[in-house]
Amino acid sequence: MKLVLVGGGGFRVPQVVEAVGAADAAVRVDEVHLLDPSPERLGVMRSVLDQLAQRLPHPPRVSVGSDLDEGLRGADFVFSAMRVGGTAGRVLDERVALDLGVLGQETVGPGGLSYALRTLPHARHLAERVRAVAPDAWTISFTNPAGVVTEAMRAVLGERVVGICDTPIGLVRKAVRAVGAPPGADVSFDYAGLNHLGWLRSLRVDGEDRLPALLADDDALDAVEEARLLGPDWVRATGALPNEYLYYYSFPREATETLRTATQTRGQVLDAQQGDFYARAAAHPERALETWEQVHAAREAGYMAESRGADEERRAEDVTGGGYQRVALDLMAALVTGRPATMVLDVGNDGALPGLPDDAVVEVPCTVDADGVHPHPVAPLAGDMLGLVQQVKASEQLLLEASLTRSRELAWRAFAAHPLVDSVAVARRLVDGYRTAIPEVGRALD
Repeated sequence: MKLVLVGGGGFRVPQVVEAVGAADAAVRVDEVHLLDPSPERLGVMRSVLDQLAQRLPHPPRVSVGSDLDEGLRGADFVFSAMRVGGTAGRVLDERVALDLGVLGQETVGPGGLSYALRTLPHARHLAERVRAVAPDAWTISFTNPAGVVTEAMRAVLGERVVGICDTPIGLVRKAVRAVGAPPGADVSFDYAGLNHLGWLRSLRVDGEDRLPALLADDDALDAVEEARLLGPDWVRATGALPNEYLYYYSFPREATETLRTATQTRGQVLDAQQGDFYARAAAHPERALETWEQVHAAREAGYMAESRGADEERRAEDVTGGGYQRVALDLMAALVTGRPATMVLDVGNDGALPGLPDDAVVEVPCTVDADGVHPHPVAPLAGDMLGLVQQVKASEQLLLEASLTRSRELAWRAFAAHPLVDSVAVARRLVDGYRTAIPEVGRALD
């Protein structure tokens, strides 16, 4: 089986290869092909993976290249992990917004809209080439912002593209651990929303909904990172466990001030960390894996640091859970083996989540088997939850239309419609600022 990684020179590639080469991997991958426009980054990744292979029980053969059609030929699965503009683009996504007094974050708010604008033309092109060269392949999108990127690719690939994120299933696992569910228990749950904007609304263990008791217990909630981020009183008030990214919607003022006054934004930290990694690994390829592991540990420790106290570190149990690569491998395994798996995925709505268009991409539980991905109908969202989801989806769909028509006016409307942009005038300045600062955004709209 051939797996193609688009963005194959990216920092997280070793995690994917480690997952597919592990002893307990449910499917065997014969070849991993890394596609990337940067020969230098591909060279560094090749060094890391050559050293990683010595540890793996079933290391796949690794090939590299920059020709998209050639790399896609014979693919069974395509992982899209592109980052158009690199980490330097992320710095500008964050900084342009913060300089205008609004939240600057990679996937939430105006930063996410900017990231989408420069990514969507490339995502559509990838989808078109997959359809032409590897029409039987499944495409699994890691590319952020996952909801809007997956929605654009679905217009070309239909149901054979699925967006993934590790935060929803990570939340479920933490909640299961917090309620003390025994190994082997029958667990089911209700989760609904959009990518980086959803809620766990029930957690049944052997038929009993354990979520109400969890929400009432401060000590148990303390074991759930998301509840600590937003506070137990607010979590109880909503009656659901939130995706961690809801911190930015619930506390935008606090998050923006923390980011604005920080010495460096998260993007600047990652840009420096990863720039240092690639430089050191290129200079000393014999220590490439060791260098990657050091930088990866620092990256994980600093995740969403703006939501914690200055001296508060992430707990060990918050970092574990499998990550994107485990979600992707579980999805592959269910599709290949036919053994059904329940997962939370970014898929076409088609009536699964009432109140949103059928063509919208939503994040809901799905059953995956040899026949494909089958979204579960979920209970409707209501009140403030529904309102927030509808407003964000409206912003995303305006942005998709702006990208297709290269319309600055529609882009302005998309930014103005987003709940984290509090002024039409600021929305226009954001669009103009991103067009000026980031060439790929300018090209997408001009």
